[in-house]
Amino acid sequence: MPSLDDTAVLWSEPPGDKPLIVLLHGYGSDERDLFSLRTKLPTAFTYASVRAPLDPPFPMSGYSWYSIEGLESRDPAGVTAGAQALLEWLAPLGERRVGLVGFSQGGAVSLQAMRLDPGRFDFVVNLSGYAAGGSAPGDEALKSAKVPVFWGRGSADPVIPVEAVEHTTAWLPDHSDLVGRVYPGLAHAVSEQEISDLARFLEKQL
Repeated sequence: MPSLDDTAVLWSEPPGDKPLIVLLHGYGSDERDLFSLRTKLPTAFTYASVRAPLDPPFPMSGYSWYSIEGLESRDPAGVTAGAQALLEWLAPLGERRVGLVGFSQGGAVSLQAMRLDPGRFDFVVNLSGYAAGGSAPGDEALKSAKVPVFWGRGSADPVIPVEAVEHTTAWLPDHSDLVGRVYPGLAHAVSEQEISDLARFLEKQL
């Protein structure tokens, strides 16, 4: 797994005393995708939008956190590798804890990073993503740590397999302090209502 490209990171402002939120885009996108969300979210955070380390298969443009061989394939090992790359990028920032906001693949990687190092994160936001299968080193600790997690998804999302949604629905309540929202008619996207709900969730984390 390649390292994250530090020169590709978009910062809302130089790192300082504000709490940090790292934005993780979805498959075939890049660091510019979620960066625009910062204008609708609390200004009390610094936002850093990172670029995933892999190129998706030609002719798909953009970047990916792990490979997908067909819509039904979600290899937990790939999700873990993407999460480890994120944790390695965070390491030079020291012991400061951060929040993660990820969409689709970025949401899966965000949850997996929490499962690898529960104490690193103040909260995690999973937009149209899922919890990977299998076990992870921090799963047992998460049962008591109860990291705040916001999970938003559309009822008409054709991308995330039903099995992945069912697994996430069963797994998250026991491993997080969960706030879950299902948006009627929403496909694989983020709605204005979801952004408003996300902003309220983030305000409560301050």
